Amino acid sequence: MSEPAPTLAVIGGGQLARMMAQPAIALGLPLRLLAEGEGVSAAQVIPDHLVGDYRDLETLLEVTEGCPVVTFDHEHVPTEHLHALEDAGIAVRPGPAALVHAQDKGVMRARLAELDVPCPRNDVVGSLADVEAFGFPCVLKTTRGGYDGKGVWFVRSVADCEEAFRAAEEAEVRLLAEELVDYRRELSVLVARSPSGQAAAYPVVESTQVDGICREVVAPAPDLDPDLAGRAQEIALRIAGALGVTGILAVEMFETTDGRVLVNELAMRPHNTGHWTQDGAVTSQFENHLRAVMDLPLGAPAARARWTVMVNILGGDHPEVGRLYDGYPHALARDPHLRVHLYGKQLRPGRKVGHVNAYGDDLEDCLERARHAAAWFRGDLGNESE
Repeated sequence: MSEPAPTLAVIGGGQLARMMAQPAIALGLPLRLLAEGEGVSAAQVIPDHLVGDYRDLETLLEVTEGCPVVTFDHEHVPTEHLHALEDAGIAVRPGPAALVHAQDKGVMRARLAELDVPCPRNDVVGSLADVEAFGFPCVLKTTRGGYDGKGVWFVRSVADCEEAFRAAEEAEVRLLAEELVDYRRELSVLVARSPSGQAAAYPVVESTQVDGICREVVAPAPDLDPDLAGRAQEIALRIAGALGVTGILAVEMFETTDGRVLVNELAMRPHNTGHWTQDGAVTSQFENHLRAVMDLPLGAPAARARWTVMVNILGGDHPEVGRLYDGYPHALARDPHLRVHLYGKQLRPGRKVGHVNAYGDDLEDCLERARHAAAWFRGDLGNESE
């Protein structure tokens, strides 16, 4: 009998860990999960799981025992615990020296400035006077803990800043001021990088954000100048190499109205703007993340179809929507080529509970199909048959 494959520990039980499970099965790679609670998204599909607090070092040591490598569903594990895991002989991927740039926006901005990466004008601010000196209007962000629009304030006066400073004080974090960028649209570049230094860049995509939450992604970004697309990929690859990222790195960017790209955010894990790759790319972001952290050769990131559109399914305000599963008969009968991914989550307004992917040669057709399906699952359309 052959020796079993090494077990990969995954910290965090959300949908990103859940979507690592399928390519892990195909690769014959066992996963062991640290979940926040019994029955959370990833725990439903990964039998080998422990329920515990990722902020507790003993729990982290327990779940990683016997695992040569650990990776993450989120970026919130305390940095000192990551160093402790490394000291215990576990390969932490991405490592704490890299991950801190996704955990702390102040650290990220300082390092990107050193690398001469184009970013919005920014500064850490400690008082209302500092914000006034920076200039209104601007964006205030907590340096740690913000996501999906949380920890972000658009301010135009001193009075607008009070909530931001109060939240930062309560969370004991700093505030970062950034200029309001005059941008045409938001772009995202995903790259995969292995410890041996192999790297692969996915096509540049356009994302649509509403209230800080990604609503839809078009791959590739329509009408994007090829030179600008190449520049965006080069920036993402350079960041991944300079920071020593292992796994998937998502670099969210602004395409400015004067034809430049500016780096907005970094994420060092599979990312919402890469969900299109599950059905639209030769190798999904989830498989390439697993390959990268295990230092296996990376798969091709090329697109399978001319266009792929991903639309998130968000919990709506329709109490009559009992089970997302009940949306399948209509959605799948209407569009046999549609791909649906549900996360096993309870419905709450605004919560990401799944996504749909539509692909083909006609962009408008892909947009209509994906938007219709997502709206049907949300309950925004009537139950009449078409």
